[in-house]
Order: sequence, then C-alpha cells, then structure tokens
Amino acid sequence: MKRSPKPQYQRRNPSTGVRSTPDRFPYSPASTYSEASTVARRTSKNPLAMAVKSVAGVFVACFTPPDTESSKNFGDSKEFKASSDTSSRAGSERRRSSNLSIYASSNNSSRGREPGSLQFTMAEIYKATRNFSPSFKIGQGGFGTVYKGRLEDGTVVAIKRAKKSVYDKHLAVEFQSEIRTLAQVEHLNLVKFYGYLEFEDERIVVVEYVPNGTVREHLDCLHGKVLDLAARLDIATDVAHAVTYLHMYTDHPIIHRDIKSSNILLTENFRAKVADFGFARLAADAESGATHVSTQVKGTAGYLDPEYLRTYQLTEKSDVFSFGVLLVELVTGRRPIEAKRQLKERITAKWAIKKFTDGDAISILDPTLEHTDANNLAVERILELALQCLAPRRQSRPSMRRCAEILWSIRKDYREVIASEAHLQPSYSQRSSSKREE
Repeated sequence: MKRSPKPQYQRRNPSTGVRSTPDRFPYSPASTYSEASTVARRTSKNPLAMAVKSVAGVFVACFTPPDTESSKNFGDSKEFKASSDTSSRAGSERRRSSNLSIYASSNNSSRGREPGSLQFTMAEIYKATRNFSPSFKIGQGGFGTVYKGRLEDGTVVAIKRAKKSVYDKHLAVEFQSEIRTLAQVEHLNLVKFYGYLEFEDERIVVVEYVPNGTVREHLDCLHGKVLDLAARLDIATDVAHAVTYLHMYTDHPIIHRDIKSSNILLTENFRAKVADFGFARLAADAESGATHVSTQVKGTAGYLDPEYLRTYQLTEKSDVFSFGVLLVELVTGRRPIEAKRQLKERITAKWAIKKFTDGDAISILDPTLEHTDANNLAVERILELALQCLAPRRQSRPSMRRCAEILWSIRKDYREVIASEAHLQPSYSQRSSSKREE
C-alpha cells in the first residue's frame, strides 16, 4: 500500500472505539541529540559515577520478588508531534490523540479485522485448533497454553486458553477488565487482539499470530542466526513507540507492567510486537489529581521497578525502568539475572552500568557482535539512555516518549555511520589488493 509522505492522522474511529497507527515513522530531518550526547559524555563523568552508585544501591532489592532538551528538532517534527491540544498530567507531559499524531492514524490505515470485533463460539475455537490438538501447541505460560489456529476466513491466530484451575471470581473480574482494555487499543507494535470467549469454565483469548519467536529466543540464538545491532536498535525503537502509545495516546493511560524480552515477539521482518497484557493496569486518573496507583506488585524478577517494589505505587515510570533493563539485555545479550556468573556480574544491569561509567562500555557488547566503530558508538549511547531509565527515583527517569526520541536519533546516526563505512570499504579493498600485487 503506497504511503503518502505526510499522512493525515485522525481521532479514534467512533464506530470501533479503536486507535490504529501508521506503518513506519519517518526520520526526523535533523537531530541535535548526537552532539548533546557526545558533550554529556565528555563533561559529566563524575555525575554519572555518582548516579551509578545510586542505581547500584537499589538493584538487589529490585531483582527480588516482594514478600507479600536535546533532540529538539526531532521532537518538533510534524510527523512525531501531537496537536497543540495537550493536557497536563500530574506534572508530566501528556499529548492526546490529534490530527497529526503518529500514534493515532487514519481510519483507513487498518484494513480487515478490527481488534476485539470478533465474537467466538467454542465450536469455532475447537475447529481452529483441531480440538486443542497438541500438534497446534506453540507455547505455555502462567496464563495457560497457547495454540496456533486458523479461523474460517483463513486468518492465522494465536489462541490462549487459560488454565481452568487459576480462575476464581476475583480473577474472572480482572480477566474481563483486561479484555475491555485490550479492545480499545491498536498499534503496529502491539500484538493485535481479535476477541475472546468466556464459556462455563473456559477463558479464551484470540490474538494475532506472530511467527518469528521472542526477542529472548533470538538473543539466545535459538533460531540459528545472530540478531545484529541494527535489528536490536529497531526492536528497542519499536517497543518504545508501543509503550509510548499505551502511556499517552489511549483514552486512559495503560501501564503494561511486564516489559521483558520474552514478551516481545518478532515478525518475519524482525518488527517487534509487545505481547502479554496479563499484568496491564490502567494508570492513575489525572483529572482526579492522582499521581500513582496503589496496587499489589506484579511483574518479573529482574525487571521490577525498585520504587514500585518498596512503595507499591505504580506509575508509567515503572515501565520505563523495565525498558532500561531491556536495553541492557539487547546490548549484552545476557539475561537480567545470571545466577551462574561471578557475584559482580550476576545482576546484568548493575554490572553493565558500572562498566559504562568506568569508561569500558564496549567490553560488555554481546560477544556475538562485531566491535565496529558504528557498534561501539551506538552501545555507549544506548547505555547512556539505559542509565537514565534505571534511575532509582521515578522522577529522574525519562518518559517513554523521550526514550523513543533518543533511540530514533541513535538509530539514525548509526545507519549514517554504517553507510559511510560501506562507502569507504571498496576503496580500502582496492588498496589492500594493490599492496598484495606489489
């Protein structure tokens, strides 16, 4: 489908109650983040060292389950900006859907099935999964079992069947609340929700089938191919856009609460799609003046926000912290907790940030990746962003929108360096060949 260079984006479709998004985000024509970032690295080593000590102090608690103005030009580009109609939200900037928002695209940008628009019967589910045939099983998790299925119109889907033993009245209410929330969102980098079914003791969720496994599987090279740094930058940027949408461009802000590499699925073209909304919660109601939601701590050890662990106060910045852990994971290839490593390396984020502040960032690059100039520069900047995301206090962390802006700039500069290196490579090869002939 041909894209207009300046697509017009509209408010949510009143007939479906769903927001959708365009395919790719164009590059900003200019970026000042690269220069600002370089200056920051040259002049702020001491503050960074102080920051890492503060970060390190909370990491151990974070990984244990509880007992009970840079880039100005980028931000000003029309493609990334929401309209001037903004609302202040508990001291943080929030832009709602508008005619020029990349997060709320035109109604024509999504064709075919609308998320949450389908009503299923058990007969359809049985037919799609061949009576939940073991050969159709593609995953297992805390929620239950996931099957690959095919609907009558040929659409391939993932069908999540809840464990019957895990449901009581309270969880049934949570299930219904989650479904209502998912039915209101649509974004290119979120797994599409088609519908659900509650029948007697069955709880079924039908979502988009994403064929290329999880980010964690690719970092472990389980698919036989190394995930290069360019792909990892794309993944980080995709996830940042998806979570920004949840935080800022839905009718009521949504906190995912379980951002991690095993919850990020990849398409055949290595586009990232955030999945698993089992822990998702609506954020605090800004109009009431609330700044957080008080709730039981849920999430995954290794990704949990230490302030949320300590206070039980959930905000969007808890997702930002988890995203910081994901950034470190993408750079190093390691899991957030590496229990078999020596003590100082067991908590990957703590170890990586210490290396970064000591000026040795490139030593933590995933050993499956090459140490090129482009890779080394990108690693430093990604870790600089990760350090901000992992700040102990939520007020010190950037918004997810800001993370997306910075990553966009990093990716743009990375691709320019790669292109420059590729341009110089033939000349180098010719010189080497000439020397060999001499």
